[in-house]
Amino acid sequence: MHTSTSTIRRAPIVLTVLLPIVMLAMPTIPAWADAADPAPIHMASSVRSFPKHLVPHRSFSEAVSTDVDGSWGGIETLDVPHTESPEEQATRIQAEQARQSEAASRAEPRTPAVSAPTTGDKEKPASDTAAALVSYALQYQGAPYVYGGNTPAGWDCSGFTQYVYARFGIHLPHPSGMQATIGTPVTDPQPGDLMANAGHAGIYIGNGLMIHAMNPVDGTKVTAVMPGMGYYRLLG
Repeated sequence: MHTSTSTIRRAPIVLTVLLPIVMLAMPTIPAWADAADPAPIHMASSVRSFPKHLVPHRSFSEAVSTDVDGSWGGIETLDVPHTESPEEQATRIQAEQARQSEAASRAEPRTPAVSAPTTGDKEKPASDTAAALVSYALQYQGAPYVYGGNTPAGWDCSGFTQYVYARFGIHLPHPSGMQATIGTPVTDPQPGDLMANAGHAGIYIGNGLMIHAMNPVDGTKVTAVMPGMGYYRLLG
């Protein structure tokens, strides 16, 4: 028991002497190698940088257009000829003929010479009085109207008066405006007086009536006197 106690007392002394020796003999262990503190794990990272490329945002609502090349025969460029029906063709031909006829009549001289009596001419009364002239003019009711004409086969307003007065020895120019310069102007019209202005001509037959070549539809007929007409006396 005494021995054990002595030994125990000497143990700290021995440890004190041996501990530095043991520690010098041991290899140095890094502090991070402590088992209680495991070595930190460093993740490898790249310091290389890449340039940023901005990708434009495209909305699905962006309008999309298609350029149709006319050389490919797009519907918009199709030129489909219109096929005339028989009725349309007949109407077009009639219109062209009417235009050609009107152009030809306008190209004719406006002051043709008074022709000799034709098969359409009526028998002239023996006297050259105003009453005889009215009677003679009334025989031509229904004669056709033809622009520029001056015979019973077809005449216009001034061509009719030119023809009738010529049968009584009075020669008038064709234009109605020029006929208004012939004769004596009067304000108390009498049968047989010439009626004329710049646009029309006729013969006064009395009772507020006149005979004149009106138009292609009505031809030569008796109507009430037209307003705005001048009256000129050519026969006594």
